[in-house]
Amino acid sequence: MKRLLFLFLVLAALVIVPFLIWGGTFEATMEPGKLAASFQEARGWAWLAGIGLLVIDLFLPVLGTAVMSALGLVYGWLLGGLLSATGSIAAGMLAYGLCFRAGRRAARWLAGDKGLAEGERLFCGELGGWLVALSRWMPVLPEVVACLAGLARMPMRRFFPALCAGSVPMGFVFAWIGHSGEDRPVFALVLSAVLPPVIWVGFRALYLRKRETAASDR
Repeated sequence: MKRLLFLFLVLAALVIVPFLIWGGTFEATMEPGKLAASFQEARGWAWLAGIGLLVIDLFLPVLGTAVMSALGLVYGWLLGGLLSATGSIAAGMLAYGLCFRAGRRAARWLAGDKGLAEGERLFCGELGGWLVALSRWMPVLPEVVACLAGLARMPMRRFFPALCAGSVPMGFVFAWIGHSGEDRPVFALVLSAVLPPVIWVGFRALYLRKRETAASDR
């Protein structure tokens, strides 16, 4: 467990360091009002810029929630929510894919045999889906958890639904906040705590039903 925790801290540090170096500059540049104004001026292609910013959040200190709110303000809560969710899902898939491609050798080198086995048990079990879904709403954790899931070889059939369960409601919530033009941190916090678990339970029920159906057909 210590090696797995060490790996988590290393990945977290890699995410946090860019914030410490460039966070102030990005925060000033991506202030919600300025960002929304820039998106409105370039409405024809702002959707692509928004998705791109959400994806590179994996490497740079992009304020993802500000981007989602700006997309909601420019395109409305529905289209803005879809664009925000798409960007968040793409970022999660990129992190997962890069670390999955790194292979077991890299994972073993970083976490050790014991740490790798612990990571596989964690992410291939029931708790792994919850971690992925809930992490999308937290600072720093989305990138770290998606990378850990890739290194631990979490099955795609479990990772992708969990990723969507966290990313889709988050995208719509912050797009709605931007569309409404109101700052409602308490409302967003309540939804961030309630929606991902509820949606993941739905995905889990469908997955279990599908698995039971497949087992009965054998």
